[in-house]
Amino acid sequence: MTNIPKRTRVVIIGGGPAGSLLAHLLHLHDVETVILELRTREHVLERVRAGVIEHGSAEILEHAGLGRRMGREGFAHDGVQIAFAGEMLRVDFKGLTGRHVTIYGQTELQKDLYEAIDAAGVPLVDEVEDIIIDYVESESPSVTFTHRGETHTIASDFVAGCDGVHGVSRDFIPAGLRRSFERIYPFCWVGLLSETPPVSDELIYASHERGFALCSMRNEHRSRYYVQGPADTTLDDWPDDRFWSELISRLPPGPAGSLVSGPSIEKIITPLRSWVREPMRHGRLFLAGDAAHIVPPTGAKGLNLAISDVVYLSEALGDFYTSGSATGLEGYSGTALARVWKAVRFSWWMTTMLHTFPGMSDEFERRLQIAELEHLFESESAQLVMAENYVGLPL
Repeated sequence: MTNIPKRTRVVIIGGGPAGSLLAHLLHLHDVETVILELRTREHVLERVRAGVIEHGSAEILEHAGLGRRMGREGFAHDGVQIAFAGEMLRVDFKGLTGRHVTIYGQTELQKDLYEAIDAAGVPLVDEVEDIIIDYVESESPSVTFTHRGETHTIASDFVAGCDGVHGVSRDFIPAGLRRSFERIYPFCWVGLLSETPPVSDELIYASHERGFALCSMRNEHRSRYYVQGPADTTLDDWPDDRFWSELISRLPPGPAGSLVSGPSIEKIITPLRSWVREPMRHGRLFLAGDAAHIVPPTGAKGLNLAISDVVYLSEALGDFYTSGSATGLEGYSGTALARVWKAVRFSWWMTTMLHTFPGMSDEFERRLQIAELEHLFESESAQLVMAENYVGLPL
């Protein structure tokens, strides 16, 4: 049974990648923390998430001692393929920027993070309920919660809300001070995981009149595929035969002819939206990751934004405890949001360029999509802009 302390320096709400990484980085700064997680460890580890790690994110993980297994089992991708009008364009990340991305499942990263915080002795209290954050405008905020029927309160110096889009932390920023910005997309992704070899050794993003498709992989024997579906679709609407037929119809002849299909071992529905909550700080409460922003998976930015938020926050807290300076903490929200909005823009651009939008009153929007794709295919400068954003803007 976890020993729940009465006081710590930082209470971290949320034990997913953002919260676990923050705890690990603060441990490296000799800052003690306690993690509160609403779910069980098993549930957190079973959550299916993407695994495209930006170049800078991978360097951060390596420098933090978290890159050994990623380096051994991850896949370095020097580019991606864009399929449109029966043709394929390879956007050469390495050639254009000198950098690459790494394919490494978020579930695997979460395993590495749990191993690291366990080795560091960071308390992680799971299956927590009824979280209340108090006194965030004071120098000693506290978090009260229920664990296995008992009420506990932890006093702290700071509280970090890393509890995701369904968490409670962000609602403890007063309503009169917070703003939300949102764009909901009128479609979803239907995802299928299969024990089949990937159709390509690089990701394929396909724009087709029937809808978007994505070919990705987990390893050399396991593939993850997605097709665009209606916003109100259900998994019952997508038996394996229909999924494979739709995917093949949206790919160019080369990959369509070489794709190996097989029984699904998992299917998911992923709604798409862009959402940002501002500010990401109030008093001594700080938000990081999905607690403050959500982006469509098209640009592969969700996990990477959580990592950059946590880096900014851990450095600011480390500086506070080392030198007493609160400059980084005071500037945290503005610094993090500047990078967040650039990723929101890129994810929106990728999404609007590659998907079909139902209910278009005329062909104007589709003509713009075609012009955007043709420009990307024809212009190395356009490809450079895409590559810079995909491999990750500087922190």
